[in-house]
Amino acid sequence: MELGTSEKEATGQVPETRGRLVVLYGSQTGTAEDLAERIGREAKRLLFECEVCALDEYRTPALLHERLALFVVATTGQGDVPDNMASTWRLLLRKSLPADSLRALRFGVVALGDSSYAKFNFVGKRLHRRLLQLGAAPLLAPALGDDQHDLGPDAAVDPWLTQLWRQLDALCPLPAGRQPLPADRRPAPRFTVTHVDENGGEHEALNGVAPEEEEEEEKGEAATADGLFVGRVRWNRRVTPEDHFQEVRLISLDVAGSGATYRPGDVVTVQPENLPEEVDQLLALLEWPPDRLVLVDGPRAPRLPRPCSLRHLATHLLDIHAVPRRSFFELLAHFAANEMEREKFAEFASAAGQQELFDYCNRPRRTALEVLADFPATARRLPLEYLLDMVPAVRPRSFSIASSQKVCPDEIQILVAVVRYRSRLASPRVGLCSTWLSRLTPGQPVTLAVKPGTLRFPQEPERPVLMIGPGTGVAPFHSYISEQATSDRPRPLCLFFGCRHRAADLFFGDEWRRLVDAGRLQLHCAFSRDQEDKVYVQHRLRQQAALVWRLVDAGGATVCVAGSARRMPQDVAEALVDVFREQGGLTTEQAEAYLQRLEREGRYQTETWS
Repeated sequence: MELGTSEKEATGQVPETRGRLVVLYGSQTGTAEDLAERIGREAKRLLFECEVCALDEYRTPALLHERLALFVVATTGQGDVPDNMASTWRLLLRKSLPADSLRALRFGVVALGDSSYAKFNFVGKRLHRRLLQLGAAPLLAPALGDDQHDLGPDAAVDPWLTQLWRQLDALCPLPAGRQPLPADRRPAPRFTVTHVDENGGEHEALNGVAPEEEEEEEKGEAATADGLFVGRVRWNRRVTPEDHFQEVRLISLDVAGSGATYRPGDVVTVQPENLPEEVDQLLALLEWPPDRLVLVDGPRAPRLPRPCSLRHLATHLLDIHAVPRRSFFELLAHFAANEMEREKFAEFASAAGQQELFDYCNRPRRTALEVLADFPATARRLPLEYLLDMVPAVRPRSFSIASSQKVCPDEIQILVAVVRYRSRLASPRVGLCSTWLSRLTPGQPVTLAVKPGTLRFPQEPERPVLMIGPGTGVAPFHSYISEQATSDRPRPLCLFFGCRHRAADLFFGDEWRRLVDAGRLQLHCAFSRDQEDKVYVQHRLRQQAALVWRLVDAGGATVCVAGSARRMPQDVAEALVDVFREQGGLTTEQAEAYLQRLEREGRYQTETWS
């Protein structure tokens, strides 16, 4: 593999441009960021002066002076904004902003979401409306990308972009005598890589770590400015039987000395590492010397030591376990070992080739590492700078905290279902973070951050709480119930829990039974596979309709739902509407309005994940 810097522009001249276009993204998992960067590369090819950055990295008041802006935004959770646009969104929502604040701006919105969620593309739609309220003029109606489509968001985004470029051609004509750059021209990378002298002289000069910084680094436990801190594994227990097909683990993380605080409903993010066997495979495939030291400058450089070894980079930064996106092949085509491979990569990167890309990558869940292994000669030609552009960073994963800090003051517990399944590929598909966590042993470090979750349990001691949490969705409720069990003023607590088998995956079952016997908890379980007919939590809700209605209507209960986002939240909502209609004597429309009112009042909350 080539490790040198990228080629320079042949003329050394900066081409005349059509004008400035800013592309701003809000991205939680990297999809919106990747699309924004792809749009930015195309804009530069078409001779726009283009800036691409996260919304919260952009100096928002500068929007007052922009003429053209594209917003690529994802919707997370139940209609929530991504973390890297949260502060900008709060600023845009200020009521004090004049209605003509953005009157000079022409804009477009690309919304990325999943139609299996109730608030499909909620963030993109709201952003579009808010920009209109502030006087901005739309170039087009929003593009509504859908993860549920066979071809993913690109099914909606591609035709939208085709219309956009036509609009901009008319709005911003090419400078006289200029033409767009050739489509096959290699774009400049966002990263630069410098090699460190093997003897260490340059290493010492460029490292720049002062003695006191080294000492602080060795401590390594206290939280940093961005909230990251290092915890260590206390214990790691499998809580499903060894012969059960689903491995679920309860993991205790020691956070003593970190200063981390949390309350029931909060989440902890875990920064995983690539699996050692996959790191070794990558290093061998690309013929990287594992101990070679490099200095990396670019968007993700702050995550890397200066300098860092290639093994460290492959372990901690490159998400080689991810399914490659379209942009991966767009860049890979520039380094193809032969014409046949170049044509194949170009097809995968084209709008017309998305079905072929889906069949090759998305359907079987083929990883970036496996793609590189399919084309080893091309892989060895890749400069490191471009690989950093092609492969996203390993992103942190969020887990609902399953423990109570009042009960376990120096500890965070998480309930982890280890992802493992089959596709048409020979080797099983495994989840990177869950597999990495499942292998951790006591004393091993884990990089963590604590963040607020979407569930907020009531403060009034007399208010009942109705909790619905199938599978690992029960984790935040274990946190809350554990804390309430220590209270001198117990409130009415009711849990609806669902799993496949009573004997295999009734998590915290002994603890629940003790609380039921003590009169501190009402428990209703749905074991879907213990009888011929499948029974889920929504069935139990209907069976306990009188209890549910009494808790919610007469008792003023807060209803909290946590778990998989696929069908469960909608099924639960429909069951609650049925309960309200049957027990409250309401029409269907009135029952739906009742549920919506509970949501507006914060008495109906959901925390779900894909």
